[in-house]
Amino acid sequence: MNREQHVCLVCGFNMIGFHPSHCPFCGASSKHFITAEECSARFRVTSTPVNQKVSRLNSQPALGIEHAAYRIETGNGACWIDCPSCFDTSLAKADTILFTHHHFLGASNLYRDHFEAEVRIHQLDSTHDICRPFSFDATFQENFVHNGIEAFHIGGHTPGFTCYIFEDVFFICDYVFLDGDRLKYNPFGPADLTIAGGRVIEEIISDRQFSTVCGYNYVIGYGEWKRRFDAGPIFGGY
Repeated sequence: MNREQHVCLVCGFNMIGFHPSHCPFCGASSKHFITAEECSARFRVTSTPVNQKVSRLNSQPALGIEHAAYRIETGNGACWIDCPSCFDTSLAKADTILFTHHHFLGASNLYRDHFEAEVRIHQLDSTHDICRPFSFDATFQENFVHNGIEAFHIGGHTPGFTCYIFEDVFFICDYVFLDGDRLKYNPFGPADLTIAGGRVIEEIISDRQFSTVCGYNYVIGYGEWKRRFDAGPIFGGY
């Protein structure tokens, strides 16, 4: 690690090249920061199978409210959807890191260098202040397909929020999250645009057959997720 880098123990955000008094993502005070080197010594990233080609990546022990990332074996190289907060050199190489949005950048700068991976994010999210220390090899504006992974721009929660589909798995991250027996839209964003994005999601999934939905902190069968989605997510807090 050639640059000073700290990790927030509350949310997992990585601060590169600076040490602010508060986390620029969650607002936690600097007493909750550790160096990236200490983070790598105290935490590791574990892989939990979702199916034969998809696995879920989480820091162990849990690194605050850190999100899950996902690894996809595409047949033409491994791809991550979002990135773990802890830098773990024991992980198998990923060729590409695709982001749903700029909140879950994790330690992507370190993994990018370690794996020589290509990092992609939507152009509208790439311009946010918290992205400045991070490197992106490509920004996109249109929907695309990469090694069988389909990318769909939704917007709403963040301007560039993008969901992904690989075979029969739908990656929705934290656009909607589980709350008891229903779903809630992510409240950290404009309510009207987030709810409008829900209608875009309806269009994307309307003629698709899925087995599984992968969220920022859950993996659930599609039938159960769709029942909750059809009931109408509410706009509420975590």
